[in-house]
Amino acid sequence: MNPLKENTSRRNFLKRVAAIAFTPTIIKASALGLNGAVAPSNRIVFGAIGVGNRARFILPNFLAFKEIQFLAISDCRADRLKSGKEFIDNHYGNNDCQTYSDFRDLLARKDIDAVLIATGNRWHGLASIYAARAGKDIYCEKPVTLTIKEGRQLVETCNRYGTIYQAGTQRRSTASYKFAVEMVKQGKIGRVHTIEMQVWTGPAIPHEKATPVPEGWDYDMWLGQTPWKPFVPGRVHNWQYFFDTGEGIMTDMGCHYTDQVQWALGTDDTGPVEFECTGEFPDPKRFMSDTMITGVGKFTYANGVTGIIYQRAGFTDRYIKFIGDEGWIQVDDETDEVKAHPKSILSLRTATGTSWANASDHIKNLLDCIKTRKKTLCHPEVAHRANTICLALTISARLGRKLKWDPVAERFNDEDANRMTYREPRAPWKV
Repeated sequence: MNPLKENTSRRNFLKRVAAIAFTPTIIKASALGLNGAVAPSNRIVFGAIGVGNRARFILPNFLAFKEIQFLAISDCRADRLKSGKEFIDNHYGNNDCQTYSDFRDLLARKDIDAVLIATGNRWHGLASIYAARAGKDIYCEKPVTLTIKEGRQLVETCNRYGTIYQAGTQRRSTASYKFAVEMVKQGKIGRVHTIEMQVWTGPAIPHEKATPVPEGWDYDMWLGQTPWKPFVPGRVHNWQYFFDTGEGIMTDMGCHYTDQVQWALGTDDTGPVEFECTGEFPDPKRFMSDTMITGVGKFTYANGVTGIIYQRAGFTDRYIKFIGDEGWIQVDDETDEVKAHPKSILSLRTATGTSWANASDHIKNLLDCIKTRKKTLCHPEVAHRANTICLALTISARLGRKLKWDPVAERFNDEDANRMTYREPRAPWKV
């Protein structure tokens, strides 16, 4: 080799190394957590399982937190995956969000810390159990499980894996409800003897013929653990009103209010001892839906306190009312207005905040607990116990009789009812 050429090459190499060594490295402020940004090492990376209507409603509340970063979504519908990715990518101004038709592929990612589960009710419990086993923390929409036994399995799984879990019963984090419960706990209405709740009248869905599964749908995944049925648009798009997939309004909405009852009475780790529910069901000759249209559910605690859920009236007529021997306090859910007797109780309210429609405070509680590894406001035991009340009322209504319940053993005094606390999942969806 030519010595001159070799020396020149060596000198050029050394110059390049020196230039690199002494050239200042430019690091974006966002990478260091400056200018209000959160450094990547401090971010909580989320994935979303189910990106339909409910997810679109609540996602802006999640995305408002700078320490949250969504990197992946999963849905069994291609159209929702496409629009969901666009929604998240537009927020971040990049193209980083990955999509999965099978949520198990999302859960397999090691860089995902937590998941938002906003599927239909049939998937809430099972997806949460799979997520906990995968080491993910969880925010799951309500009702948290499809059956009572699945609820206990959820609690045990989260406890086993140390999962931080928040149920989407966000009214625990809402100023109006917190005030009402605090007044009850302080004895401002005397001894509580009755709590009234009201949800809206359910529809009756007429019979329809089956149609081909729409292009881009993984219908088998959509069904999940529920029994196989032909694709009938009215059944699929109104899944809340079918026992297999949703259980009806008393469970779907009622668990928000039974959660408040449990909280106010200090019974988060136990529950009522008696259930009785009667209602009007659709005529099977005319309608294919099979959950209550109207009804009254009554549950009683060992100390005699009684809860009553009315399923009647319109969507905007929702409320919960605590009645004591010295007065009452009520929250109108649609308006977020608090009413009371005596009215002087209202003068004690100092804190204000957003209504239940904004879940930001509830999400913040989850984030704080992910960091501290402490239990959330609506951890699995809390959510399971509140949901159990609604599921037990549904069982009573379907059997047409009063049921006694042991909240320790979680068993009825009726074997028919005990069999209804569990449904065998369709293969391969085993717990």
